[in-house]
Amino acid sequence: MTVDRDTIREQDHQQSRGLSHEQGFPLDEPAEVTTATVVGYTIAAVLLTGWFLFGWLVQRQGFVASVGETAGTAFGLLLAVAIVGTVRQSRR
Repeated sequence: MTVDRDTIREQDHQQSRGLSHEQGFPLDEPAEVTTATVVGYTIAAVLLTGWFLFGWLVQRQGFVASVGETAGTAFGLLLAVAIVGTVRQSRR
């Protein structure tokens, strides 16, 4: 049986050594975002904005329809990024 005070002391000791309190593994440093990632996200944002404006102003399909179509496209891109990230992570 574990007493709360013992658990708190153990967590504080692990954190002072740079270990996570759940697993006792060293804490990972946050990864820096690469320039390619920032450029890719910027390009995606510009393309989504252009897609919205094209649907709204050129096709004249209405503001709400254009927002919905752009949101659907954005969620599709997020899904693709998540799948690619999962595949890349599983290969390591």
